[in-house]
Amino acid sequence: MLRRASASLLCALGLALAVGAAEAPIGTFDRVTIAPTKTSIYIGTVAMTMPALDRKNGVYQSNYVAKVFPYFFSNEKGTLAIALSDEALRRLERGERVEFSGRAVNTDGEERRVEGNATPADARSGKIKVRVFVSKRIELIFNTSYRFGEKA
Repeated sequence: MLRRASASLLCALGLALAVGAAEAPIGTFDRVTIAPTKTSIYIGTVAMTMPALDRKNGVYQSNYVAKVFPYFFSNEKGTLAIALSDEALRRLERGERVEFSGRAVNTDGEERRVEGNATPADARSGKIKVRVFVSKRIELIFNTSYRFGEKA
């Protein structure tokens, strides 16, 4: 009887570990690099660059720089945060398109809503479309690419 209970307990523990391992965060998704991008505005362009975004507690964070040409006085810097769950990352890895949302805050404290989607080309990279809502009437749309990699 004790031997059967021990065997059952070991099977249950092994199953729990296997399920837990399947649900653990995937290390290669700890960092994502977004290629520099540009979009058109009325008589000009907005170029967006940022270093790699690091993931902590389900949120990717980084700084950004937006350069507005020819309206250099509208340039801005700030921070960007995008929430993406472990399940959403697994869907990307399987080749499924994923929606995301987040927010950006510039150095003046102005907040911008961010929405978008990522469409994988393979398990680690693909295309990304990001909408930045600058105001109620102004929306910037950036189309670029992404690539996942581990933290250095």
